[in-house]
Amino acid sequence: MRHHKPLFLSATLATLLASCASNPMHSKDDILTETLRSYGATIRWGDVARAQAFIDPKVLAERPPSQLDLARFQQVRITGYSEQTPVPVGENEVRQVVEIGLVNVNTQAARSVIDHQIWRYDEATKHWWLTTGLPDITQSQ
Repeated sequence: MRHHKPLFLSATLATLLASCASNPMHSKDDILTETLRSYGATIRWGDVARAQAFIDPKVLAERPPSQLDLARFQQVRITGYSEQTPVPVGENEVRQVVEIGLVNVNTQAARSVIDHQIWRYDEATKHWWLTTGLPDITQSQ
């Protein structure tokens, strides 16, 4: 039995390597799901600096958030992030509507804003980018 152990381990290793090689990379839908989950978690934690990494670099270069916009995020705490199912609007674009709950840290006034997100898939980098920028938390309802 002792002589069969290396052969068994070699066969197991070969099988694992073959299965890894035959598995396709994550699909575009899988990448979208993971991207939306990560972005939602980032916004829920109020990490605006990290949230900017999800914005399309071209959009960020053309329309970076102002210091005032970033300062406004310091005045609120995120209390909720309720997203609807993303809707495809093209081969490489989806739209998602998200309700974001906020509480002003100074007044303790609670409110919510609606964020209309557009996500674009970049075939070259296999990456989904947010093209609508950070949520507009100045909306009044």
